[in-house]
Amino acid sequence: MNLKRLFKEAKKKEIVVVGDLILDQYIWGVVDRISPEAPVPVVEVKREEYSLGGAANVGANIVSLGAKVTVVGVVGEDIHGETMLKILKDRGINNEGVFLGRRPTTVKTRVIAHNQQVVRFDREDARGLSNNTFEKLKEFIWDNRNRWDGIIVSDYKKGVVSSKLMRFLVENFKKRDIFLSVDPKIGHFRLYRDVSLITPNIKEASDGAGVRIKDEKTLINAGRRLLKKLRCDTVLITRGEEGMSLFRNEEVVHIPTFARSVYDVTGAGDTVIAVYTTSYVAGASAKEAAIVANYAAGVVVGKLGTATATPQEIIQFMEVHGV
Repeated sequence: MNLKRLFKEAKKKEIVVVGDLILDQYIWGVVDRISPEAPVPVVEVKREEYSLGGAANVGANIVSLGAKVTVVGVVGEDIHGETMLKILKDRGINNEGVFLGRRPTTVKTRVIAHNQQVVRFDREDARGLSNNTFEKLKEFIWDNRNRWDGIIVSDYKKGVVSSKLMRFLVENFKKRDIFLSVDPKIGHFRLYRDVSLITPNIKEASDGAGVRIKDEKTLINAGRRLLKKLRCDTVLITRGEEGMSLFRNEEVVHIPTFARSVYDVTGAGDTVIAVYTTSYVAGASAKEAAIVANYAAGVVVGKLGTATATPQEIIQFMEVHGV
């Protein structure tokens, strides 16, 4: 596998990410005392920063690889929505498909002291989209249908991904041989039939397949059941420190992890689906795309917070491990 050639081809591709946009807020501080009001630490705030999460982080990972990307989703008419749109623009991500909804922007705030997360609190409205907002999203996707080489659905169960959205994407893109991948969530597996790729973790795969994964035998059973149940082309089960397992037709490929240090797994699933999809539409085989995604995940879990991996980082990481 010639990675330099693969990433060169990736620069010619454009992908659309449809799903739940999340703004990640990080509050960094130090703790040196306990509150006299309650037995909780007092965090002295030193700095704050925002980064892209959810579908927006998938987009950030694609841009990091050098490909073009458009994100489609909803933010609120609030300061966090403005922040999201600005960060997307600054990162070179097309935000023309981001629409204002009546809901607040989804924000996950993490308080971190001494490189340890102290607490996280979420602001969100996970109800389904209004018909008006859904029609705007659908119209935008349809009007730009000939621009994209692949579609990623990033489902965080915040209201964007629905049965009617998935039916629209399958009918108008997957059946026209445009690669359609899904990063799934528990409780929504019924929505993902007939897609090109699904990338559940162990817990999600267990729930989606109705199989408790506890060893290699049950893992293989779950992967094959998902292939049959969802009628999808490929299932890639991410297994944390044990790597990944790729299921395609009758083939099962186990890919070991090579993460040197794990500081934070936040957003690792975003990296996997972004890198796999980008690599695949750029010409990699399913197995090759999974291997590249696996190494990219190894890069990002060695960073704190939602992170991305560049082609140079992935190539260097793979060279270290003799690939």
